[in-house]
Amino acid sequence: MIRKATAKDISRIAEILVFVKRMNYRSIFQNDAVSFGEIQVLPVAEEYSNPEILENIWVYESEDIVKGLIRIVDKEVVELYVDHFFQGQVIGAELIEFAKKEFDVNCLWALEKNADAIRFYETHGFKVTDNKALEEGTSEYKVMMELCKGEM
Repeated sequence: MIRKATAKDISRIAEILVFVKRMNYRSIFQNDAVSFGEIQVLPVAEEYSNPEILENIWVYESEDIVKGLIRIVDKEVVELYVDHFFQGQVIGAELIEFAKKEFDVNCLWALEKNADAIRFYETHGFKVTDNKALEEGTSEYKVMMELCKGEM
């Protein structure tokens, strides 16, 4: 079931964000000081307890366990993460399709070197554009992906 996130979900959201970011991005950024020093559950939980952030998060819950989340601002997917232990169970697919249907999302940013994410989004109708930018504070690029018309 996909539902709006609440304050009781904050610690689980932070846990998913920290561990999935470590798994997905450590090999790209190769910066253990960030992966294990700056990215910590408690500070992330504090950041995401901000009502302006929490207001835009939806969670995928099954068997009373939050297994994934999506953050949507306007018509953009800002974040989509599925707990490593539950990947491959169509949770990400359900979250992105929910965002397309309920919020008419049409764009997102993905790290250029995150081939798995780009492939996933392409499967769901998004295409890489020529628009790219440096990920803040790094030398890595992110690419804008847009939903192709008629791919809904």
